[in-house]
Amino acid sequence: MKWLKRIFDFYLDASIHVAFAIYALLQVTGQTLNISYDYHLSFFIFFGSISCYNFIKYGVEAEKYILVANQYQKGIQFLSFITLGFALYHGYFLNFDVWAGVVGLVLLTGLYALPVLPKAKNLRSWGGLKIFVVALVWAGATVVLPVFSSDLSVTWDVGIETFQRFVLVLILLIPFEIRDLVYDKIELRTLPQRYGVANTKIFGGFATLVFFFSTFLLDELTSRAVVLKGVLFLILGIMMFVTKRNQSKYYASFWVEAIPILWWSLMLLLLKWI
Repeated sequence: MKWLKRIFDFYLDASIHVAFAIYALLQVTGQTLNISYDYHLSFFIFFGSISCYNFIKYGVEAEKYILVANQYQKGIQFLSFITLGFALYHGYFLNFDVWAGVVGLVLLTGLYALPVLPKAKNLRSWGGLKIFVVALVWAGATVVLPVFSSDLSVTWDVGIETFQRFVLVLILLIPFEIRDLVYDKIELRTLPQRYGVANTKIFGGFATLVFFFSTFLLDELTSRAVVLKGVLFLILGIMMFVTKRNQSKYYASFWVEAIPILWWSLMLLLLKWI
């Protein structure tokens, strides 16, 4: 059974799981805002997420990413280049507004990963800002880009959905921040480093309340939205409660990142009844 574990570990390490999570959030946006399924945008974001995440994780030092000696990382590198090619193919069919949004998100990602700031190596090392940048990129990619792709106007409800997506990703990142507390350098000044694990979890709990109750600010409020986000609110609350410093190997990297996939799955099931 070792080969199954190796495949599963590669699935996680090569950012395929997180790409599925982003893809799921994109489909949630389509169902929530009544946006038709965009084949090219969906696969552009899916394949692009794999390449982008692998570059951030393994390629911040470019020479180490190009000249890889480890066979395992060579496999991840090969997958990254292949998925980048697929992303560029699907990107060819996207409109100008989407590409303008993509450029903005890429620049923000570049600031996050690359050493371009004079007093900090990157936004990633600029005390406590890391998770807010990541949340902003996810919100832009999974809400704003599909709106641009469909030539829809940015309404109040689009703004609320974008805000909720931003808050959701902040919440999902907290278990990672707590998990990495033992590894992160002190100069990163992450939330658990600055405020402690308990206070960070309190912040996450408050954020779950903001996520759920902001649903009632929607102009077009449906019972489906209330039920789905109510269930998600309970899941996030449980997640925040059980999160601890000494986590199992797959708690954050698989189970937490699976929550957007679960949300989309519940939405598909609920469509049959509500």
